[in-house]
Amino acid sequence: MTDRSLPAGLHRDTLAVRTALEPSQYGENSEALFLTSSFVQPDAVTSARRFAGTEEGFTYTRTSNPTVTSFERRLAALEGTEAAIGASSGMGAILMMCMGLLKAGDHVVSSRSLFGSTFNLLGREFAKFGVETTFVSQSDVAEWRAAVRPNTRLLFAETPTNPLTEVCDIRALADIAHGVGALLAVDNCFCSPALQRPVEFGADLVLHSGTKYLDGQGRVLAGAICTSAKLVNEVFGPVVRTAGMALSPFNAWVVLKGLETLGLRMKAHCDNALALAKWLETQPAVERVYYPGLASHPQHALAMQQQSGQGGAVVSFDVLGDTPDEARANAFHVIDSTRVLSITANLGDTKTTITHPATTSHGRLSEPQRQAAGIGQGLIRIAAGLDHIEDIQADLLRGFGTLAS
Repeated sequence: MTDRSLPAGLHRDTLAVRTALEPSQYGENSEALFLTSSFVQPDAVTSARRFAGTEEGFTYTRTSNPTVTSFERRLAALEGTEAAIGASSGMGAILMMCMGLLKAGDHVVSSRSLFGSTFNLLGREFAKFGVETTFVSQSDVAEWRAAVRPNTRLLFAETPTNPLTEVCDIRALADIAHGVGALLAVDNCFCSPALQRPVEFGADLVLHSGTKYLDGQGRVLAGAICTSAKLVNEVFGPVVRTAGMALSPFNAWVVLKGLETLGLRMKAHCDNALALAKWLETQPAVERVYYPGLASHPQHALAMQQQSGQGGAVVSFDVLGDTPDEARANAFHVIDSTRVLSITANLGDTKTTITHPATTSHGRLSEPQRQAAGIGQGLIRIAAGLDHIEDIQADLLRGFGTLAS
């Protein structure tokens, strides 16, 4: 029989459409969706071996499922890691990471420029269990280096950040982490492996909200950790089996198919975002634009190095306002004046989305925490979709053109 295993050295675009489990006996070309909670075993001895983990085989979907496994293998191939493990959501993946790696008395160093739920999970929820987190500047390597301690177990960063698109030096943070025997985890949600592979710069774990660009159409929730096979099998696998933040087969199948067009979509997203960011810099109502693809971005050169020369799909900007209340009112006016853009805090969709971070993604932070993270009341975040750029610009002009002078 001809060997049909995938050869080494395939391009990421090919891995995105080919990596999966072998087809079933029916020879399906599109990966099958296995909607089953359990799997029938051939005999009691085989069942015992599979449940004990001494023999490969599927037993129960909370533990593993062929569709989920195909998604995990495909994403690991795209990220360049040995393995991946799915989770019910992006936050579920971060929870899995923390539960697997941290215990009372451990210390974490994290960027303070984080998605609001991640900030609260590290700073509030895990503090209940004796895990301390020090939050530092995203881009100041010296702050990261000064914050590590003998009991530091994990360094964590998003890059670019949500919503200010700050970029961290992944290799520098990896060197700091490894110098004290810690691990570096990078949330790669905004770039996806189509633009950035953090393990190539020394990261140990790559986190994903598959809800965003991996799916690409805003249909399902999903998450994943990409890392070594040892961590997946010995650390995170037992957490999922015990705690139950398993990825559903249906959601895995949707994201699995979304990965097939990831490269094409990300290029189109980035093209729209760059054009939008340049245009926003010319608008009198806009005080500042945050986008790594702009030469004005403080980490532009680093972003181009780490992100395959692309700025990503998320653009944020500050609307003018003499006071926080006025800036917020102006931001609300711009958002409410749109008729095409979707007013939603989600991103990664084919549809362009617009949101006010201070009252949505970061709404549960205190005002001092928001200020420390640079989240002002006049800040608007746009995730550029696949709408025509001229229609996006015209939709924003409805608000810009009618702001009270």
